[in-house]
This record gives sequence, structure tokens and C-alpha cells, in this order.
Amino acid sequence: MSYCFIIPCYNHSTTLHSTISGLLPYQLPVIVVDDGSAPEHAARIRQVCDDFAPQQVTLLRKNINGGKGEAVISAIQLAQQQGHSHALQVDADGQHNLDDIPAMLRRSQQQPEALISGRPLYDESVPKARLYGRYATHVWVWIETLSFSLADSMCGFRVYPVAAFTELVNKVRIGRRMDFDTEIMVRLYWRGVPVEFIPTRVIYPENGTSNFKVWRDNLMISWMHTKLFFGMLLRLPVLLRRKLQSR
Repeated sequence: MSYCFIIPCYNHSTTLHSTISGLLPYQLPVIVVDDGSAPEHAARIRQVCDDFAPQQVTLLRKNINGGKGEAVISAIQLAQQQGHSHALQVDADGQHNLDDIPAMLRRSQQQPEALISGRPLYDESVPKARLYGRYATHVWVWIETLSFSLADSMCGFRVYPVAAFTELVNKVRIGRRMDFDTEIMVRLYWRGVPVEFIPTRVIYPENGTSNFKVWRDNLMISWMHTKLFFGMLLRLPVLLRRKLQSR
């Protein structure tokens, strides 16, 4: 088993250095994907990555913004080329509690075939619209999987088994933007990949910026749930059989 960190980054140049620095104690290589950031941010991102040794940090630069999903897919494909079996995804904006990484790595080592995901514990910094909006996706995911086992499908703090991930994305077109985290988890679950959760504190830094585009991303998420709902209907016999077997 060989682990690495992946960081999709779009214009979060001010928080990237502290994020990478927080990962260095784990002595795992870091892959940063600059997903078509604006020129001033791209220059800072490159400078940040140059501050670290090449064996510590690899920068993959995309000239056009393809979305978070596109960045994660590119990073995991590179991780596979480098011989890594697992990739731990961390967002660049400083929201994730890096102290929970050891628990995630331990769980992954115990269940190497599983997707390990954070289950967010929010404090008062979370925007209420974001908090309530997540529950709509939770309900849809429970319908799409016929299960309550996927406690949170939107957290971007997770460990992917690289082989299962790349096999899926090579066969199925997954949403590339804010629909990515949920869709990849549901489709991996459909394929029988176990999903385990680690409670983790999530904060929204003061003066933090979000790349969520309300109209565009909500439309994409709605379309994603429409596709997943009809996908669930096609898989209904398999999902029902799995549900009965788990009792």
C-alpha cells in the first residue's frame, strides 16, 4: 500500500502553503492540481509549490478550469502512474481538520478496498444555507442507494482506493464540478466499494472564498440527482438484494 495526498486548487493561493505545511509531518508525497487559476493566483501557487522539495510536492498545472472533479481525476491518474494505491484528497481552502488524517489512514489500512470519507462536524462558522442545503442531497443519496449508510456524500476530505476509482472513471462519465464528490461516491457504492466515515471537524475560515456558483452548480447537482435516480431504478434488483442481505 502506497499513499499520497492530492489537493485540487482553484484560486486558493493564500491558504495553500499552510495546507501543504500541515501535510508534511505525514511524510507522504503531495500532488497539487492548479485547475486553471487566474494568472495572479497561478503564479502564487507555483511559488508555493516551489518552496517545497520536488520529492515532497508535485504541481500539475491546467490552463483551463475544468472543475474540481476534473482536477481530482487528473491527480489520481498521476498518482496511479507514480505507483500509489491510495490517494487522500484535501481541499486547499483550509476547511479540513488535518489532525484527523491519522484516523483516516488507519481505517484505510484496515479496509484497503474502501472509500474512507470525512463526516463533517460543523461549528457556528458554517453558512446556514450551506448546512441546510446539504440535507436535500443527503435525502436524494439515501433514495439513490436505498440505504442510510452514506452519511455524507459532499465532504471532499476522503481516501480513494486508486484502482477502483480509475476503473470507474475510465468507464463512466462523472460530473466534473460540484456534482463530483456525491456522484463518485454513489457510483462507487453501486459497484460494491465499501464506504466508511470518520467524524471530522470542518470550519469555514473568516474571509474565506468559495468556488460554488449558485445557479450553475445547483442546476448541475439537480441533473446529477436525476441521472442517479434513474440509475437506481435500473439497479433496483441488485440494491434490494444487497439491502436484504445486510439485515
